[in-house]
Amino acid sequence: MNDAQLTGGLEAMLFAHAEPVETERLADALRLDPEQTEQLLQRLQQRYDEQESGLALLRFDGGRWQMTTRPYYGELVKRILDTRRNAPLSPAALEVLAVIAYNQPVSRSFIEQVRGVDSSSTVTKLLEKGLIEEAGRLDLPGKPVAFQVTDNFLRVFGLGSLHDLPPLHDEEGPESPAAQPDAPPDDAAEQLEWE
Repeated sequence: MNDAQLTGGLEAMLFAHAEPVETERLADALRLDPEQTEQLLQRLQQRYDEQESGLALLRFDGGRWQMTTRPYYGELVKRILDTRRNAPLSPAALEVLAVIAYNQPVSRSFIEQVRGVDSSSTVTKLLEKGLIEEAGRLDLPGKPVAFQVTDNFLRVFGLGSLHDLPPLHDEEGPESPAAQPDAPPDDAAEQLEWE
């Protein structure tokens, strides 16, 4: 490969990788030594700067490189990106997420039974946003598709796992007297239970 082809290969790899990547990894892929690869990267970086390209090549500590968009064009990039992904969730979406997170895996009909309304469009939007995913099929008549929340859901809501979800109002914690089999029932709890 000539220099132009090697540079094109670097651009393709940096674009596809989308994260900082070490010079050595790029060199291995190109079958070059790291010094030659570093020179090609520096020339590419200089070319982007001289042309005032919308792309920039950033060099991080540890000899890592990343292709990015130039901050100057940030507003234009924001305009073209799908802003629906960052739109706040509707109350219906939050309800569906709660039903799935606390009961997963669940079918669409289970969600609709709990909510009492058609939830098809809400489920579709949550799938598009990557907050829920299909989790196979349930062993029920008709083999309905099951849904579960994703790791993206956990990140968005700042949870380490589903165990970090707040308890439901009718759940009893491990220290609750009712959760301990030998503990005598609380009078108030007994009244609520029999009223």
